[in-house]
Amino acid sequence: MGIPEDDGKVAGPSISGAELQRIYANRFNAAEEYRNQVWRILIDRWFQKHVGRDGVVLDLGCGYGQFINNVRCGRKYAMDLNPLARSRLNEDVTFLEQDSSSRWALPDASLDLVFTSNFFEHLPSKGALLSTLAEARRCLKEDGAIIALGPNIKYLGGSYWDFYDHCLPLTELSIQEAFCTSGFRIERVIDRFLPYTMVNERQYSLHLVRAYLRLPLAWKVFGKQFLVMAIRTP
Repeated sequence: MGIPEDDGKVAGPSISGAELQRIYANRFNAAEEYRNQVWRILIDRWFQKHVGRDGVVLDLGCGYGQFINNVRCGRKYAMDLNPLARSRLNEDVTFLEQDSSSRWALPDASLDLVFTSNFFEHLPSKGALLSTLAEARRCLKEDGAIIALGPNIKYLGGSYWDFYDHCLPLTELSIQEAFCTSGFRIERVIDRFLPYTMVNERQYSLHLVRAYLRLPLAWKVFGKQFLVMAIRTP
């Protein structure tokens, strides 16, 4: 079993929009519907419980919108630099096509949750990560949350660099430090949660995906991605 790796997302200025479209069309288009089905399971069995039905949610580095299209909430935003993302989003999603480390086109204290999956590793520097987290903190309401899912280089070694657009290596410990430095309090940490990638991998049964989420012992064997949840401090 694998998890959608990146899904067509990036946030830094180092790769152009046209280059992004080519890279991610080659990488993801063939298995797009299967990844969408997996995300529905991940949301129903894990992430939806952290999302209020009336909440305002931003999918940071939304890619093809598998999270934000399927999650149930009051208002939806999605941010990405890949212009192709707009065409994949449902009509109820407001798309912000911009660099995440620049000022977000959102008011202060307007979000209940920032969700991001397989995105921070694409940022060009630690400075860009801290600028992104500063904007997340500005736009989150007091006690708003950020949930980050991403490849843990601690358990991947050289395979972390198998994707041309990976720039920033992170572990569950380094992303915790970045959150705390940026004014967040750590709520939950899972160092090994989901497998690394679906790219060029077997498409496992959706029943197996559901079973995997019920078996934390399996995460210790197959999990290569961290999950960190943090709360905005006053």
